[in-house]
Amino acid sequence: MTPIDIARNYIRAAQTGDQALLAATVSPSVVWHQPGANRFSGTHRGLAAVGAMIGGMMEVSQGSFAITEASHYMENGDWVAVSIRFGGEREGARLDQAGVDLLRIADGQVVEVFLFSSDPAQEDRFWGQ
Repeated sequence: MTPIDIARNYIRAAQTGDQALLAATVSPSVVWHQPGANRFSGTHRGLAAVGAMIGGMMEVSQGSFAITEASHYMENGDWVAVSIRFGGEREGARLDQAGVDLLRIADGQVVEVFLFSSDPAQEDRFWGQ
């Protein structure tokens, strides 16, 4: 599989909630860099820590947080950049913006993730402290 194939599987697993595909696609020792200055920001190490962060996001967004669109998969060696659109809703607040997921692929799995948001201040307000 190419790095783009692996990135597509990761996005598909994230969009559909396919836990088996997610576990096969993401390294147990993944390093995840969550942007911003909110309760979820920072570097998260390991699949358990990333799962807890995403679980928290799902709780805050009442299950609505999702990658709603993914396009333009671009490869440069071990790195794949994916243009995404993501969003969610909570208590009258709405998050809907473009972003980029930058994935490092090694040994057939996603081993590092850097996320970029088009409006970090809006995302910070949405997630809160």
